[in-house]
Amino acid sequence: MSGPSTYQPTNPALQWIERRLPIIGLIHSSFVAYPTPRNLNYWWTFGGILSFMLGVQIITGVILAMHYTPHVDMAFNSVESIVRDVNFGWLLRYLHSNGASMFFIAVYIHMFRGLYYGSYKEPREILWILGVIIYLLMMATGFMGYVLPWGQMSFWGATVITNLFSAIPYVGDSIVTLLWGGYSVGNPTLNRFFSLHYLLPFVIAGVVVLHVWALHVAGQNNPAGVEPKTEKDTVPFTPYATIKDGFGMVCFMIFYAWFVFYVPNYLGDPDNYIMANPGVTPAHIVPEWYYLPFYAILRSIPSKLGGVICMFGAIVVLAFLPWLDNAKTRSSRYRPLAKQFFWMFVVTCILLGWLGGKPAEGIYTIASRVLTFVYFAYFLIVLPILSRIEKPRAVPNSIADDVLAKYGKKVVSAIAVLVLAGGLIAGGVQDARAQEHGGPTPPSLKWSFAGPFGKFDRGALQRGYKVYKEVCSTCHSMNLLYFRNLADEGGPGFTAAQALAVASDVKVKDGPNDAGDMFERPGRLADRFPAPFPNEQAARAANGGAAPPDLSLMAKARNYDRGFPQFIFDFFTQFQEKGPNYIDALLQGYVDPPPADFKLPEGAYYNKIYPGHAIKMPKPISDDQVTYDDGTPQKLENYAKDVSTFLMWTAEPHLEARKRLGLQVMVFLILLAGLLYFTKKKVWANAH
Repeated sequence: MSGPSTYQPTNPALQWIERRLPIIGLIHSSFVAYPTPRNLNYWWTFGGILSFMLGVQIITGVILAMHYTPHVDMAFNSVESIVRDVNFGWLLRYLHSNGASMFFIAVYIHMFRGLYYGSYKEPREILWILGVIIYLLMMATGFMGYVLPWGQMSFWGATVITNLFSAIPYVGDSIVTLLWGGYSVGNPTLNRFFSLHYLLPFVIAGVVVLHVWALHVAGQNNPAGVEPKTEKDTVPFTPYATIKDGFGMVCFMIFYAWFVFYVPNYLGDPDNYIMANPGVTPAHIVPEWYYLPFYAILRSIPSKLGGVICMFGAIVVLAFLPWLDNAKTRSSRYRPLAKQFFWMFVVTCILLGWLGGKPAEGIYTIASRVLTFVYFAYFLIVLPILSRIEKPRAVPNSIADDVLAKYGKKVVSAIAVLVLAGGLIAGGVQDARAQEHGGPTPPSLKWSFAGPFGKFDRGALQRGYKVYKEVCSTCHSMNLLYFRNLADEGGPGFTAAQALAVASDVKVKDGPNDAGDMFERPGRLADRFPAPFPNEQAARAANGGAAPPDLSLMAKARNYDRGFPQFIFDFFTQFQEKGPNYIDALLQGYVDPPPADFKLPEGAYYNKIYPGHAIKMPKPISDDQVTYDDGTPQKLENYAKDVSTFLMWTAEPHLEARKRLGLQVMVFLILLAGLLYFTKKKVWANAH
């Protein structure tokens, strides 16, 4: 990639290989001796971070695919089976799902860096265009991957987004039918998306190779925007760039690990912990946060076709940037007007992301239209005009003359701004998703499992199981739980014998036997918890037309609004207890009689926490209904908290193992970051 290599190995075996396949020389010239501008700052580290994240996504994705079942009847449960039953399956799932967000965080920083420092200008046009292609492939891959868990938001997101292609004249309906494999999103759709989601990362890897090749041919840009002139302007890639990128990458890994081990569902949608149901449409369908700016552009245009054109145009316009901006000075550091407009553009993108998570109505739609115009005006009006009228400041004569230290504090400030901006977007999404819940905010309780060192209270788990067994199990299923799970490490603390005794009390229908007849037998450890009804229709018939939901994932499938800036604080405090808070408040939220000004539908009950306040489920539990053997007061507030704790465990059975491993990983990464930092300072001492 960097031209002919002069490297000659000393080992005879390596010499033999090198004469026939000079791959070692290629690696040496591209990643060891390759001349790197000495003034690169940490914004350039995100290129290496992206390569690392691509590797993580491919490796974890391949392993997850070994256990995943791409069928509409089994996809949802197969994902949960990976999390619960595969050794470290929870780690693979969280690495992959949070890795998608980390990938997009890194790529957006990488792209904004390229915009600011003019990395799209001659002679790097092909390099930039290949980057845009990678971004498009990432968006397609991410969307298809989001569909695979086959939760509520997965299904309806696929339905809405694929329907956009129907706006294309003449061939739109045919394209949609081809994507669906029929006349609605179903099993053929899931199979197509699984196949493409598996294939596209390897296509991305191929384009990344071309991207790196183009980078090594044209050379790296730098903050000064001037080309290297002498050897004083550059340093060898190894050890200088590798040690600096290594330190930056480990810092990013600490950020990544925080999500994986402590807040794994922070950026996810709780509706995706509900199995896809074509008969129930979510109140507010919102894509993942990294698509929100383009989703806002799509919804801001009254015409469906116009919205689709603008949405894709917002990405395609990036490919024409080298010809839209003809300014001779590359870096916005020396272009005062360009710098101001650049930050206005960044704010525009952030606000579009925030609006993408809001309802498409009223002032939100008007603001989206204004910002959509500003977005396109930046590329089509501002940059072409600035390239003609702006008078840039003097550019350094060489890279050696550029003083990088002056900009360190600005880099830190920019990172802080980006973190706050990300919180604003994510908080906006949370607001939108929580609107469908609509009730008052439940009080935040103290839970034993909260925080980095949190553990389940074994007594609370056992009491919660008793409440579930004697009260909840008469209506609600627990399809993802097996009797053997009661004896799992990190669970209620049952022994294997106790779990078997619990299972033996249940009669399980089995067969056929040798005579071809079905029969009943005592339950075994390998059996699932029994369902109270044979099918959904029977459940509806017994509960006034409303089927009681399965409780396996209830603690992760419920959400409520905490908003911005509380959403930012939640990240640092590792707040993940919305589900238990909601369940606890719901169980205690029944009011009888209802308020005089509230018209309660027939067959419903008033609950101050439930969305809309009219709930079909009667008050399930009252004081002294369940006997506690350990002396805990038999009060509703204790019942509610204990069963909420139990449901948190059923939703996150590996919580303790996750936090325990997370502590080890975080300590290791922090120590490694410290070692790399001081090593970097020593290596770079001579270069400075």
